[in-house]
Amino acid sequence: MSDMKPYIIDTTSSLEADMLGEVRAGFPSPADDEPREKLDLVKLLVRHPASTFFFRVGGTSMVEAEMDEGDIIIVDRSIEPYNGCSAVCFIDGEFTVKRVEHHSDHTLLIAANPKYRPIRITADNEFAIWGVVTYIIKKA
Repeated sequence: MSDMKPYIIDTTSSLEADMLGEVRAGFPSPADDEPREKLDLVKLLVRHPASTFFFRVGGTSMVEAEMDEGDIIIVDRSIEPYNGCSAVCFIDGEFTVKRVEHHSDHTLLIAANPKYRPIRITADNEFAIWGVVTYIIKKA
């Protein structure tokens, strides 16, 4: 677990950039010089602004879920957590990001790295699923 803290999204301004079109991942193609459309990253990545937050990933427990140290995850608190989702959870005073696995008598928080054991949530834990991960912004 880590000392993750949410970053609040400022929706009063947008982050717009020119999109130059499609780039092929196969054989090269000639590039267009003219932008084809405007890309607003906030509108693209944030469906529910009042309930969406950014977190920076610390640690390596989710590397096999493509969440690497330094990446930014976008978390939406308005989405109902579902079995198998990646979510930011609050457990015993700390935030962590894990896959959520619901069972009839307990919940497991599963890391996406075999070096980490599952966390079994019991009645003794202070626990809440804080929000569901909707996007990962990769650090290059």
